[in-house]
Amino acid sequence: MTEMIRENNSQQWFAVYANSRHEVAVNEKLRMREIESFLPIHRTVSRWKNGCKKTLELPLFPNYLFVRIGRTQRGRVLGTPGVISLVGAAGEPVAVPDREIEMLRQGISGRGYEPHQYLSLGQKVRIKNGAMKDMVGVLIRKKNDFRVVLNVDIIRQGVAVDIDVDEIELIAPGATSLC
Repeated sequence: MTEMIRENNSQQWFAVYANSRHEVAVNEKLRMREIESFLPIHRTVSRWKNGCKKTLELPLFPNYLFVRIGRTQRGRVLGTPGVISLVGAAGEPVAVPDREIEMLRQGISGRGYEPHQYLSLGQKVRIKNGAMKDMVGVLIRKKNDFRVVLNVDIIRQGVAVDIDVDEIELIAPGATSLC
């Protein structure tokens, strides 16, 4: 669910499209400009050919991060090195609802999560409790665990979250997603 930028200068969250592999640097530059930003990170273990393992921290949504700005701050964001654009439609940035950002911030801490392709087909479920209560996603299985893929529509990205089967309920086909 998205909303168009408000007429006044109240601050809203927007998705920023950044140069590939520059998300961390862009996040730092935005913070140096005193612009509130959020870069969801996930950890992954990389194994090299020689057998060495290294834990990497990578953006959860490659090329994307989020900023909380008012209308007058758009130029400061767009002038930040590494920023390509604010995500939007018809030349206007589209706000990401505060609730989606807060659920991402709170919901992924303490759970196993990793990037996942954006899904539009599959069995839809609603999370029944916790920080991600009422979020709608697509249920998938990975080995013996259940996972729910939650979509962030504005950037056409998804995130897979580990979940117990008793924390979800099936919803009727055609129901709309909150995330």
